[in-house]
Amino acid sequence: MLKKSKLKILNKSDNPNPSYKTEGAAGFDIAASEDITITACSAGLVPTGLHFIVEPGYEAQLRLRSSLYASGAIMPNAPGTIDSDYRGEIKIPIRNVKPYQNIHFNKGDRIAQVVIQRIPWVDLEFVDEDTFNTSEFETTRGTGGFGSTGV
Repeated sequence: MLKKSKLKILNKSDNPNPSYKTEGAAGFDIAASEDITITACSAGLVPTGLHFIVEPGYEAQLRLRSSLYASGAIMPNAPGTIDSDYRGEIKIPIRNVKPYQNIHFNKGDRIAQVVIQRIPWVDLEFVDEDTFNTSEFETTRGTGGFGSTGV
């Protein structure tokens, strides 16, 4: 049996408590806690009224619900990370990419989903340039960036 992590949630909204909708769901949906409009070609934060206590060693990832794609909503920096030491309100960043159409969310509309992930911490080892450039650490990609592995 899998060990479950615990996520403590303070719900200051009038919305029902979030829950997983199916047994196979990777995340649970969270909803807007108030009516909000994101005007054309602008961005805003959708409040949820939720506050999390994420266990150390885990993060809560915010992901926009896929059904919102057609509305012109995108979530910058997706997935968003909620760190284990953050206690503020969870707000969902939304960018409206439609040039002439506002996006309106009603209180209670499910906007995003939250996925809990284990986060390994690593020891940071700082090296000099000579060590960094040794053949031991060489790769075929090297410094190739965006598009360097083909289309």
